[in-house]
Amino acid sequence: MPPTHRISGRARRATLRAALATGTALTAALAATAPAGPAAAADPDPQDRRAQRVEYFTGPGAHPRHTGIPAPAPLTARERATIQADGDVVPIVQAGPTAAKLDVVFIGDGYTATQQADFHADVRAKWAKVSAVEPYASYKGLFNVWAVDAVSRQSGVSGDPTSGTVKDTALGSAFFCDGIERLLCVDTAKVEAYAKKAADPDLVIVLANSTKYGGAGYNDITSPSGYDGIATASSDNAQSDQVVVHETGHSLGKLADEYWYDEYGTYTGAEPWESNISKLKAAQLTAQKKKWYRWIGRTSPDGGTVGAYEGGGYYPRGLYRPTTNSIMRTLGREFNLPGREAMIAGFHRHASVVTALTPTDRVVRRDAKVSVRVAAGIRPRWSVDGREVRHARGDSTVSPRALGVPADGREHTLSVRATDHTDAVRDPALRRLLTDSLTWRAVR
Repeated sequence: MPPTHRISGRARRATLRAALATGTALTAALAATAPAGPAAAADPDPQDRRAQRVEYFTGPGAHPRHTGIPAPAPLTARERATIQADGDVVPIVQAGPTAAKLDVVFIGDGYTATQQADFHADVRAKWAKVSAVEPYASYKGLFNVWAVDAVSRQSGVSGDPTSGTVKDTALGSAFFCDGIERLLCVDTAKVEAYAKKAADPDLVIVLANSTKYGGAGYNDITSPSGYDGIATASSDNAQSDQVVVHETGHSLGKLADEYWYDEYGTYTGAEPWESNISKLKAAQLTAQKKKWYRWIGRTSPDGGTVGAYEGGGYYPRGLYRPTTNSIMRTLGREFNLPGREAMIAGFHRHASVVTALTPTDRVVRRDAKVSVRVAAGIRPRWSVDGREVRHARGDSTVSPRALGVPADGREHTLSVRATDHTDAVRDPALRRLLTDSLTWRAVR
């Protein structure tokens, strides 16, 4: 039986979006509110249905920018056949079953058949840097990491080192996209075809075989395979991992950008649904118990105190952000306290607090061992037929006999419940994502 909150991807996204919007309850009104995006100056032409909106970074420590690029053409029959014959899936980190973990899928581009081992090494190195950032560092046990081998005919990617460089690669990665040197674009149709080779892609990162600084975030993509958005990054640039971390703030945390464009002027739209921008000042957030009010006055890991600082969501006036300069504004920074809360909740949209080591789809005998895995500090609670067995609290391995399942020949229900009591998540609506339960049928 699956954990209690493991609902469909679409439903999980809607639940989290509503929770983030209110800060207190899952209200349908704000869940249905359209996000307040930037003005037309930074968006693709709304009349162009084949445009994709992408985020890019001009350099380490820079504020991001946006532009619109043409969407790729549908795959040809020949391209589909090529991808079908390619794309071995290689495990890099295996923390548990895909249904109970957040599955990160790296796809390589610009790696030839003889360079796939190099790609795997680059994935390990890049993931080590990403997972060293909080709150990833505290939640490493929630992640599986997979490498999907996309074999390119040539090594390297287009636009490296110059705009005239053209390479024949599996995903068509290219710098100088839209004439912007650091914008690393990719054929998202091909990415989807490769990504779905993995069993359950929750987060997709394209790693381009390059030392050149660059990357991109395709944050408006919702894949039928289950992931939201695509991040691209250079494999061998020491700063490109920060691009990935920022983009996961959008895809996993559903966080808004906290930077602005001076030409946007004053925001006059509806209250944004994202949890980290608001029309309300600090006193209003507190009085109305909205969004990040629980964190106001606390020292934040990105520096300074949580409050309401004007500028964010692309507007210099009329919108407020929680701190002066988190990673959602500038690369190289930390997530602020509200951002960390949203990221942890985002992790648990895909990953369970408790993982079954003993399969839940089979009947367990009274003398059998039943085992689960939880993170350090989490104490499982075991129950038989709905009644907790207090002496087993905190055990990761039990037996139905020791829990008191009677030898009466009847079927009984054995269950375990686990909660992550981290103080990094304060919103009760989000805390509900941090509890899971598993159930087995037990007989004598």
